[in-house]
Amino acid sequence: MATLVTGMAGFIGMAVAERLLARGERVIGIDSFNDYYDPQLKEDRFAHLTRRFGERAICHRLDFADMDALTAAVAGEDVDRIIHLGAQAGVRYSLQNPHAYVRSNLMGHVNVLELARHRGVHHLVYASSSSVYGGNTTLPFRVEDRVDHPVSLYAATKRADELMSETYAHLYRLPQTGLRFFTVYGPWGRPDMAPWLFTDAILSGRPIKVFGEGRMQRDFTYIDDIVSGVVAAHDNPPPDDDAAKAGGSHAPHRLYNIGNNRAEELGRFIAVLEAACGRAAVKDYQPMQPGDVRATYADIDAIRGDLGYAPTTPIDTGLPAFVDWFRGYRRV
Repeated sequence: MATLVTGMAGFIGMAVAERLLARGERVIGIDSFNDYYDPQLKEDRFAHLTRRFGERAICHRLDFADMDALTAAVAGEDVDRIIHLGAQAGVRYSLQNPHAYVRSNLMGHVNVLELARHRGVHHLVYASSSSVYGGNTTLPFRVEDRVDHPVSLYAATKRADELMSETYAHLYRLPQTGLRFFTVYGPWGRPDMAPWLFTDAILSGRPIKVFGEGRMQRDFTYIDDIVSGVVAAHDNPPPDDDAAKAGGSHAPHRLYNIGNNRAEELGRFIAVLEAACGRAAVKDYQPMQPGDVRATYADIDAIRGDLGYAPTTPIDTGLPAFVDWFRGYRRV
């Protein structure tokens, strides 16, 4: 049997596939290698997998919003579980290209649900986002909180994914786990996110744009901790027992926050990066941007209690590890 991993050439997708392959599982990947950011980074991630695992690292190049292509790619494969991490990411980009989010995050999610339903998969784990909490001001964010007021289209599509998954869990008893990721960072991370943008600018002597006057807070979560949570969810499908699950469902559907359980102020985040880079940042303070939120902070009691999830990597450890990787990758 095999696990299908969508977004396999993405940041989290590559890391999850690597963990599963390393423990001997059969993994089938899907990725469109699109140009939302430099596709060469995606090529390099996949090359990293092939160097480690050779022909065991399989990745079909397709857009999972194309149902015919998705179905054809897995025809004849014994797919038992799905980890659906592919999506159109980015809060600010959703203001510029809304149709990309509708295609990938809505149509694409329905396609994966339909594939899972007709294949009778044992478990579907899918990526949601801390963005669903919108303008909530009560911290930390709890999976029981109301999430009816998204402040970006990206957040709205991720909340819609959760609702569609709940429907499929109810109608078809499809076991699912939705994971609300909190600001993931680490080696092989995305170039549109703060660790990459700030490190690149600091090492190059360029100013960094510090939004929210540096007072924003984020629950920065290291990639290894995220992968441990994803794999723990993958290994533990929710039971179909009519009992209330994390997130409130009585169907076989759970929702978890997956974060570091600590909100870090952006100013401290920058200070740790400066120390790791060995030079000071030139700061260009900017106001809050449309779609951004002031703070994120994950309550992880549910996933800790159910799956034993326990993040271990503070930014004091994770950011220097990222800078070391970045210097090697970019040869700077």
